[in-house]
Amino acid sequence: MILLRRLLGDVLRRQRQRQGRTLREVSSSARVSLGYLSEVERGQKEASSELLSAICDALDVRMSELMREVSDELSLAELAASAAANEPVPAPVRPMLNSVSVTSVAKVPTERVTIKAPTEAVDVVAA
Repeated sequence: MILLRRLLGDVLRRQRQRQGRTLREVSSSARVSLGYLSEVERGQKEASSELLSAICDALDVRMSELMREVSDELSLAELAASAAANEPVPAPVRPMLNSVSVTSVAKVPTERVTIKAPTEAVDVVAA
C-alpha cells in the first residue's frame, strides 16, 4: 500500500537535506516541535495544511512545488506497484488547461500575465 504521508515526508526530508539544513533549524523556523517534524518526515504523522504551509515557508519552497514532487513520486510508486503485480497500467485522465491568468505581484498591480498550458499532457512510461 502506498502511503501519502510517507511520500510527503520523504520529499520534505529531501528538500531540507538539499539545503544542508538540520531538523532543528527547520523546526525552529517553522515553529514546529523537532519531534513532530521528525515524525512527519518519517511518514508517521499526517501533516495539516497549516503545518505544511509553515514548513514550506521555513524551507522557502512553494507548496505547489512540494505537492508536484509528491505527485510525481506517487505516480512512480503506482507504476511500480502495477508492474510488480503484472497489471496493465491505465492511461491517466487529467483535465487540460487552455490558459491560466495570473495577477503579477510586481510594482504595477494591474499587470497581468497569461500562461499558456500545453493542450496535451506528456506521460512518462516506465520501461
